[in-house]
Amino acid sequence: MQDSIAHLKQFDHVADAVSYLNQLKATVAVQLATQLDTDGLIELIENPELTHDVELLTHLSNIKRVDVLDQMAEDRIADLLSIVEPEVRQQTLSLLSPASRTSILRLMSYPEGTVGSIMTTEFTQVPTYWTVLQTLDHIREVHAKRETVYSIYVVNEAQQLQFVLPLRQLVCSDSSAPLTDLWTGQTPITLEAYMDRDEAAHLIRRHDFLALPVVDESNQVLGIVTVDDVIDALMDEAAEDFGRFGGAEHIGKPYLEAGFGTMLRKRGGWLAILFLGEMFTASAMQYYEMELEKAVVLAMFIPLIMSSGGNSGSQATSLLIRGLALGEVQLKDWWRVILRELPTGLVLGAGLGSIGFARIMAWQHLGFYDYGEHYMLIAFTIWVSLIGIVCFGSSIGSMLPFALQRFGFDPASASAPLVATLVDVLGLVIYFSVAAFILTGTLL
Repeated sequence: MQDSIAHLKQFDHVADAVSYLNQLKATVAVQLATQLDTDGLIELIENPELTHDVELLTHLSNIKRVDVLDQMAEDRIADLLSIVEPEVRQQTLSLLSPASRTSILRLMSYPEGTVGSIMTTEFTQVPTYWTVLQTLDHIREVHAKRETVYSIYVVNEAQQLQFVLPLRQLVCSDSSAPLTDLWTGQTPITLEAYMDRDEAAHLIRRHDFLALPVVDESNQVLGIVTVDDVIDALMDEAAEDFGRFGGAEHIGKPYLEAGFGTMLRKRGGWLAILFLGEMFTASAMQYYEMELEKAVVLAMFIPLIMSSGGNSGSQATSLLIRGLALGEVQLKDWWRVILRELPTGLVLGAGLGSIGFARIMAWQHLGFYDYGEHYMLIAFTIWVSLIGIVCFGSSIGSMLPFALQRFGFDPASASAPLVATLVDVLGLVIYFSVAAFILTGTLL
């Protein structure tokens, strides 16, 4: 144990210490972490990459490490308290100072996914009548308790935000100058606590800010959202989306730490839904059983037809989910999207169909396979079917994210397996309908 403690303390960067602890069992990691001094322990538990953060917070609460708990970043401890057991939450809150407790409870009251849920209440706010020197002295006094001092938020006597001063401008200005002399007259860009965090990400990205203030109805500053807070939130959301896009629910923990029951619960539901959907594929094939008996050669191309439609649908879905996430397209743009996808699907389908047509002709004339005397009609059937199925796949794949968002669901739920299932069923209908139209009187 002593060797492990010495090994932990030798890390110069907290990220390296976190990486080391994440490889250990929770009980061992917690025991080692508590051997650090207060500052080191605070820096460690505030790192969002720490896997055993909940266990560590629970232990700190049990041994009543008020020196650590009361100095942690309020947004970080609020995030942890929202996922610990209720009794641990109550015990931890009882150990905090009244001011910290009130602030943390307010942060925990904001719904998941809102700006308020990711903001920090530790920022630098000064009155308009201060000078540059007074402000710099204040920063020196409080910087250790502030998450960032990228910007200084200047408020009037009613505590309403007047303007924002970048730290660089403050440092480079005359120390005797009043803060109002540094104001350029620009109205500060602000966020609302109940705004979606994606909107905050778009604003930060558009204006290249490192932090943005969150204000209430009276324009009083409630907190700030920093660029790293937004990145962490979006990465968590992206992890959930990746799970849904693969046809599963987000596990919520590292893969190797997920229990057997969790894996079944998170994956089984979607698999069952997709399986039920694929049962319609079997029903469709049963409906066209007579056609398959008369022209067994049609069955050879079913995998080709189904995969092409599913692939084109998945492509469209991926593009639209990204476009919706980045704000490149909105719900009102659905008709513009369908007008783009229809001709795109037609051309792509015609291209794939021509390849299929050429393949049948080549195999027939080179003697690789004999499709019979009506091989030309079979080739045309594949060509026309691919045009219809790829066009349909592109259209349905592009519209599903819009439909899901319109009804309040996550567009990422329009995952590749879901699109593929829909296209499989209706793709078979298109394929056999085209075959019946072209081959009736010959093979059918």
